[in-house]
Amino acid sequence: MSATILEKPHSTIATPQDQISTTLPNPSARERDDLAGSDFADLYDQYVADDSTIPPQWLTQLKLEKTRRSTRCLSEGTRLAKRVMDIVGALVLIAATAPLMVLAAILVRVSSPGPIIFCQTRVGLNQRKSGRRDRRNQRQAVLPPGVERRHPENNRRKEDGYGKPFTLYKFRTMRTDAEKNGAQFAVQGDPRVTPAGRFMRKTRLDELPQLWNVLKGEMSLVGPRPERPEFIEKLSAEIPNYINRLGLKPGLTGLAQVINGYDNDIESFRRKVNLDLLYLQNCSIWNDFKILLRTVRVVLTGSGAL
Repeated sequence: MSATILEKPHSTIATPQDQISTTLPNPSARERDDLAGSDFADLYDQYVADDSTIPPQWLTQLKLEKTRRSTRCLSEGTRLAKRVMDIVGALVLIAATAPLMVLAAILVRVSSPGPIIFCQTRVGLNQRKSGRRDRRNQRQAVLPPGVERRHPENNRRKEDGYGKPFTLYKFRTMRTDAEKNGAQFAVQGDPRVTPAGRFMRKTRLDELPQLWNVLKGEMSLVGPRPERPEFIEKLSAEIPNYINRLGLKPGLTGLAQVINGYDNDIESFRRKVNLDLLYLQNCSIWNDFKILLRTVRVVLTGSGAL
């Protein structure tokens, strides 16, 4: 996600052949009726209207009978295969990168004072269905004056309104006082980044501890990047349907990460939302495999690092 150090995920800048269309297959008449009146309907129309970019040839576009809204819309086979891929992939990567993680830990320790592992609260999967009947509108017993039905210190609706919070792990790449003036996005040549941290951010070594998040089931190898709760409220207010990108479990890498580039302004966040929701519509093991391969290229070239 007391104040914490802001560590933003990395991604590569898009090239013309990597630009992706936000166009989705035209819905059927029945599907439009199902979507009519919902918040998702406007977002669907926005995708159909935005056909100015060139779809990447490497992305397999699925022919869906109905628009996906969350992980519940994936088949049981796809969900099971994706989880098996996460577990096996995370175990293999942990074993293969163990020497690199030891090296990264040493670099963090000798480069600056502070903890080796950086922990931050992020927002994960949002399983709450839109349009559910609100129990607050149902007939309920009248309480005496001054008595609150919902305890102010135990308001689960407020805490989990955007998605399930979890603790994300990274190797620390910034000074411990990086957010003494409040949370802020990282910028090119950010002075808060340590010399060792700059190397780790370029090579993505700092992201390796998130393999533990994948094993715990809090993240997937491929999915939308998790955002900090401090920023989600603002982004949700400025970008319609931003929360819909949380319909899938957050990922170590994803379609937006290998295409969109580093997001630190509203327009780049809008593009990320489009790409994340496009991935939701085309989520498959085959596409995950192709995204992972392109992530290897990003790691080897150091593209998009700050």
